[in-house]
Amino acid sequence: MITNIALFITVMAYSVIVSQSFMYLLALRDTQLKMDATSYIQFRKLVDRNMQAKFRYITYAALLASLLLIPIAFADGSWSLITASLVAFGMLVFDTMITIKGNLPINNAINAWTENHYPANWQEIRARWLQFFQYRQILNIMGFAALVAGMIFR
Repeated sequence: MITNIALFITVMAYSVIVSQSFMYLLALRDTQLKMDATSYIQFRKLVDRNMQAKFRYITYAALLASLLLIPIAFADGSWSLITASLVAFGMLVFDTMITIKGNLPINNAINAWTENHYPANWQEIRARWLQFFQYRQILNIMGFAALVAGMIFR
């Protein structure tokens, strides 16, 4: 029963994280690429303000739940669940590292821009942010897929 509860909590927290990746695949990446500088700056600032206020707690919850799932998976004895829990946690750790080293510094730079004063290479900076996020998407989707597979095939 403890395994099922731990899996439920981990999948729920992870699903919020991976939902962001799927939304970018479906619409948000293309939408941002079609924005002019003013719209992009306004959009990024609004999104960043909301994400800074809320998303870190989801990340903490997903990291903690994924970490706690590892010893529970070992106690359960299912090698597929053990592997899945290790992969899921590892992908979240890598995602967090890319966020801290890649996306957050760019967010901070964009937050200092105004609609009238922004760098001439703002499109390159946007592309760099999206590239970091694409790496994170891959990691998040892989981690979530591993988690769901481990849950189903244990």
